Amino acid sequence: QVQLVESGGGLVQAGGSLRLSCAASGRTFSSYAMGWFRQAPGKEREFVATISWRGSITYYADSVKGRFTISRNNAKNTVYLQMNSLKPEDTAVYYCAAKTGGGSTWRLDEYDYWGQGTQVTVSS
Repeated sequence: QVQLVESGGGLVQAGGSLRLSCAASGRTFSSYAMGWFRQAPGKEREFVATISWRGSITYYADSVKGRFTISRNNAKNTVYLQMNSLKPEDTAVYYCAAKTGGGSTWRLDEYDYWGQGTQVTVSS
């Protein structure tokens, strides 16, 4: 069992930056691929970014490519999402997720564990 706790959300003006963190419990964090997803009001949860267990492979949604960076520190059992040049359309609840086995993926249904989410609001 893995527990995930996100932090770092908040209110920021358009063009600003935030760094989200996701702290994981358990001794096998380094074996999980990790992902960030988001859900805006009235919309389905969508993929944002993913990182392989070693951190060597990353993928991003087209909407955030070049602005967001996913990274991880396996010694600290933590995955990060650095968000720059934020836009009002980035407003959402952001969730981190852990996937056991295999490689990283954008597919939401392949993730086994989810955090409770952290709110990000970008004002125009």
